[in-house]
Amino acid sequence: MSKWPLIYQEQDHKFEADRCEALVRAAEAGQVRLVALARGGYPGWRLSARHLPGLSSVGFWDARGRQNWGLDWHRNEGIEITYLETGRVAFALEREKWMLNPGDMTITRPWQPHRVGDPHIGVGRLHWLILDVGVRRPHQTWQWPSWVVLTREDVKELTTLLSQNEQPVWQVSESLGACFREISGALESSGANPNISRMTVYLNELLFLLLEMLRSHHVGLNPGLSSSRRTVELFLEDLCRNPESLAEPWTLESMAERCDLGVTHFGNLCKKVTNLTPVQFLTQYRLELAAGMLKSRKNLTVSEIAFAVGFASSQYFATVFRKHFGCSPSDYREVGGRT
Repeated sequence: MSKWPLIYQEQDHKFEADRCEALVRAAEAGQVRLVALARGGYPGWRLSARHLPGLSSVGFWDARGRQNWGLDWHRNEGIEITYLETGRVAFALEREKWMLNPGDMTITRPWQPHRVGDPHIGVGRLHWLILDVGVRRPHQTWQWPSWVVLTREDVKELTTLLSQNEQPVWQVSESLGACFREISGALESSGANPNISRMTVYLNELLFLLLEMLRSHHVGLNPGLSSSRRTVELFLEDLCRNPESLAEPWTLESMAERCDLGVTHFGNLCKKVTNLTPVQFLTQYRLELAAGMLKSRKNLTVSEIAFAVGFASSQYFATVFRKHFGCSPSDYREVGGRT
C-alpha cells in the first residue's frame, strides 16, 4: 500500500511536497516529453527569483504511449490546476476516483492528497499550473502574488470560490482550454528564456477565465472548508492514516504549532471534534493501534510495540493499557492469540 502523504510534514519550516521524481525519470528516459518552467524542487527550466514570484510550476507533459510510471499520492505547495487536452488519465483524490477525459480540469488545494495514474498514466497531453498562495492549511489567509492584476473584488471572489468549495474535477470551456494551450505553446517556443511579460498576461487570463467558469457553475460554498476546525479535523485524520507519525514525541504545543493555531484554540477545537482533549485523543489512538499490533505483530515485543506507537516507556504503556483495556498488554496478546 502506498504511504499516505503527511499533510503538515515540514522540514526546516518548509513544506515537503511532491517532486515529480517519476515524471523526471520518465522524461530523462525519453518515455514522455516534459516542458515546464519551475522553481524549488519541481522539474523544468529554472525561474529567476525576481520573475513571477509564487509560481511553483507551469507546463505540460506529452505521453505518446502507455507509460510505466504515475504520480503516487502527493500534495503540492499551492493550488494546482491541471487540464487534460488529449488522451485519458486516471485521477484519484482521497477515496474518490475519476477517469479524466479530454476537456477535464482538476483543482486541488495544498491539503488535498491526490494521485495521477492507476498506478500508471496512459497516453495523453496534460497541462498544469501550481501557484503558491501562501497557505498550507484550510484556515490560513490566501496571499496572491503581486503580478495578479485581477481587481481586489475579483481576487476575493476567486479565493472564496476556491477555498470554500473542494470539487476536484470540472469540464472546462474551450476558452480555458485554449489558454492552457497558449501557455504551453509559449513555453515550447521560448525554452529556457521565456517572455515573462507574455507569460504574466497568459496566467492572468487563465485566472480570470477560471473565475468566470466557477461563477457560471453557481458553485455551492461551505465556509466550514476554510475554518480552523477543518484544519484540526485534517490533522487528526492524518495522524490516524499515518500510524508511523504517532511515534513522534507529540505535545499539546507541538500539535497546535503544526496546525498553525494557538494552544487554547487548538485544544478547544479538538474537544469539539473528538470529545477528547488532544492528549487524550492521542493516547487513545495509540492504545488502539497498539492493541491491534499485539494481536497481529507477534514478532514484536511489548516494549517494541510501545515505542512504535509513541510511548516513551514500556512501564507507562503497560499502566495506561491496563487502565483502558482492563488487562496487561501481555494478557491481551494471549487472549487475542486464542480467539
